[in-house]
Amino acid sequence: MNLSLLDPFQSDFPEVIEEYLEHGFTKCIAFNRRGTLLAAGGTGGTCVIWDFDTRGVATELQNKDCCAVITSVSWSKCGHRLLAAATDKSLTLWDIAQGAKIASVTLQQTALHARLHPGSASPTLCLACPMSSAPLLVDFATGMTYVLPVSPLKAQDAVHHGRNKTNDGTVLYSPAAASFNKRGDLIYVGNSKGEILIIETETRQVQSIVQVPGGAVIRQIVFSRSGQYLLLNSNDRVIRVFENLLPRDKARTALAELVNTLGGGNTLENLKLRGCQCLTLTKDFQDAVNRMHWKAACFNGDGEFVVGASASKGEHKIHIWNRKFGQLARILEGPKEGLADLAWHPTRPIVASVSMSGVVFLWAKDYTENWSAFAPDFQELEENEEYVEREDEFDMMPDTDKVKPARVDEDEEVDIMTTEKVAAYSDSDDSQDGLYFLPTTPLPDTPEQQNPTMQSSDVPSKEQNSSPSESERSPLVDEDEKANPSEPSHCQVLESLAEGEIGPNGRGKRKRKLSEKAAEYQAEKGRKSTKKSRVSTPRQKIESTGLSTVHTDYEDFAVDPPSSKGKFSVQHEFEDIETNDGNEGETP
Repeated sequence: MNLSLLDPFQSDFPEVIEEYLEHGFTKCIAFNRRGTLLAAGGTGGTCVIWDFDTRGVATELQNKDCCAVITSVSWSKCGHRLLAAATDKSLTLWDIAQGAKIASVTLQQTALHARLHPGSASPTLCLACPMSSAPLLVDFATGMTYVLPVSPLKAQDAVHHGRNKTNDGTVLYSPAAASFNKRGDLIYVGNSKGEILIIETETRQVQSIVQVPGGAVIRQIVFSRSGQYLLLNSNDRVIRVFENLLPRDKARTALAELVNTLGGGNTLENLKLRGCQCLTLTKDFQDAVNRMHWKAACFNGDGEFVVGASASKGEHKIHIWNRKFGQLARILEGPKEGLADLAWHPTRPIVASVSMSGVVFLWAKDYTENWSAFAPDFQELEENEEYVEREDEFDMMPDTDKVKPARVDEDEEVDIMTTEKVAAYSDSDDSQDGLYFLPTTPLPDTPEQQNPTMQSSDVPSKEQNSSPSESERSPLVDEDEKANPSEPSHCQVLESLAEGEIGPNGRGKRKRKLSEKAAEYQAEKGRKSTKKSRVSTPRQKIESTGLSTVHTDYEDFAVDPPSSKGKFSVQHEFEDIETNDGNEGETP
């Protein structure tokens, strides 16, 4: 779709379910950077790539070494690679164009979320968030795994947090969420104490801390497409949006300058002081009536709307808020089943939601036809009206009276090589070497394997054309053939007709194979003639009246000889008809 043709005055959020995608059992989904391909992770270690323009399956990635459920999928920056995390504790890196597995790593725990490094076209570095441990930084090139810090304090300083510890004081679990920033030089980690830790990717050192109001466990961290806003999904049923004060480009350098400016070392107070200069809270969103948890949350393409998926098992509800004003824009209600995952299209007002039954629902706008938008003088009619033409509407105007518009830019050179950047894409997304569509290779046509039984039944053979089958022959026909062996039977006559006759020049006539319908017709005709030949003709009546018998292919007729006086009578097999020359049509 051409983005410049979209109506800017229409709403930018979906309204109804437009279509659904179903191929296996889907658990998680993710769009590529342009929104032309949709990756869906399912059961059995299978990842399906949908062509979002045609709504067809472009390719299917099957890992023979994995039969577990896919929990998370993530695209690379240019769309050439795909990362898949499964419940068997494996991380698999795929080459989309070749459909081949590049590398695979097995973790100690199942990763609920996994993200590829966004700063490289062919990344080998990824971020994994296990179920009950600290986030991990995995390098596929070296096979190394690094544990990211979830707290700036030492273990002995964190004994008072007893909710994550057993009776002997050992740490039971430390749930955390993590995400790369726009360029991937910083990692934002959310821990179970409601804190956001900003960590350098290269050194894996904590540089600042941001305290989240409420102190609830952070379940999800999502950046907007432009990297300007940060979204937090917490266990206190509130979705919070922060504004990123660091620049999008060279954020690590800006953070290092901030550390040098404020100084004071890496104490807890100094880390929180730096955090205030990195993130600031703008809005929070929640369902004040039902107080529901949120299964997943994300931004739309331009970051103007925030969408949250309900975590209730018996309802398919999606809430959409306006990020700037904080008001609820729309509630989308789907089938009576829970939500598993959610994704907003990068450039279009389309939301893809995964239900608990494994079906992907596509929510889109309810477009209304507005033909007046194509021409300013176009008028829409409710019903047909008779048009009355003007007197001079179709008059021929001479070319001399027409004023040709003067073109000022006739000598201006037209640049056909430079492409304009699309406003919906950011600078990093407008790359030339990206994989946005998968080539399709048509399969060659294979000849259909004909079944011998079908050939014998469909194509009439010589025996089928000449005579009916053995099951159709009655015992009376066999008896008649035995009684008159010298006379050719109707089967032999039909066979001679099918095989052809000998012409006057000694050559055989061209053999013409009868069709199945013609063979049935001739067989039926032969059965009629055989049946009527078995009926005895009253010889006494024919001899007494002086009539002669004329044999035909169909019936037996008795006709008067030519010496009869102006009369002729025809004796039918079943009735006698007498006709006079002067009284035609009368029956005595």
